[in-house]
Amino acid sequence: MSSLVYNAMIQIDGATKSGSGTILRLAVVLATLLGEELHLWNIRAKRDKPGLRPQHRQVVLACARLCDGKVEKAEVGSREIVYRPGKHIEGGFYQMEIGTAGSTTMLAMSLLLVACFADKPSTFNISGGLFQDFAPSAYHMQHVLLPTLRKMGINASLAVERPGYVPQGKGVIEVRVEPAKARLSPLLLPEQGKVKGIEGMALSSHLREQKVSRRMADECRKRLGDKGYDANIELRYDTQASQKGAVLSVWAETDTGCIIGADRAGRPGRASEEIGRYVARNLVQDLKTGASVDRYLADQLIPYCALADGVSQYIIPGTTEHVETNLWLVGEILGAGSVLENNLMEIHGVGYRPTPG
Repeated sequence: MSSLVYNAMIQIDGATKSGSGTILRLAVVLATLLGEELHLWNIRAKRDKPGLRPQHRQVVLACARLCDGKVEKAEVGSREIVYRPGKHIEGGFYQMEIGTAGSTTMLAMSLLLVACFADKPSTFNISGGLFQDFAPSAYHMQHVLLPTLRKMGINASLAVERPGYVPQGKGVIEVRVEPAKARLSPLLLPEQGKVKGIEGMALSSHLREQKVSRRMADECRKRLGDKGYDANIELRYDTQASQKGAVLSVWAETDTGCIIGADRAGRPGRASEEIGRYVARNLVQDLKTGASVDRYLADQLIPYCALADGVSQYIIPGTTEHVETNLWLVGEILGAGSVLENNLMEIHGVGYRPTPG
């Protein structure tokens, strides 16, 4: 391919900023919405196993599937792709299999943003991993991200059909997305407010005899109680997962409409009580900063705010490489301006709406 043809595309160096899979996922999603061709190289250059992993490859293929796009070099391990999206995003029912314990929620979050601008409602039935380190928990997406996005005009839901853990995966989620009726509204959460209540879910699979769900929840409640917070944590014991596993997720709601969450997956050698302490500590830390979103939402919300029609404002607990990466990408691809000062995030949305055709 000639350099002239490459120059006509969106050009993204995947080694920039975090050098992570975040760059691949968000760049492909934004290219899909714009209907513009993308050349991305140095994929996941700063990770231990650079190049496409199965879950990242699925994001590219799934986005292409929704818009009848084409992609070159999208093999596992590839460090470069050329992506040519179609001009029309088609809703409907899609069944997707990651094939490993790779994150179903990472794929779902990518598809969610695309499906907001589809021609009709979308349903995604996705199998793989649901609960693991370094990926959003399905419960966080269900109880924190999606309710926050409703403030922007996004109507979506997530159901956990079967839990799935590392290393086998084999969990299933189903995500339903209604197309946005208008341009996305900006998100305005300039103040944390007072905590009204804390809810949560303690889930374990094939671990009832060890009382894992009870132990995680009790320790978390105790630690939160020491800081003056009461928590209502539901206990759930599952027998449908393909292996043993556990997760604890909690979320606090405030009187200004903020939802701030924390979670932790289990793994061999990680005690239930350690999980409970970790989750309580992270939630308290984020609340103490005065943030109006948690450390996960801080970067997850950026693409939506960049596409919105107006200026969004929210307070983050602190700057991370994912925050910096997402701000850079929405500026590079969409031209969305942003200001981050004293943890107050201000994003100037571009007022995106699909081009008819």
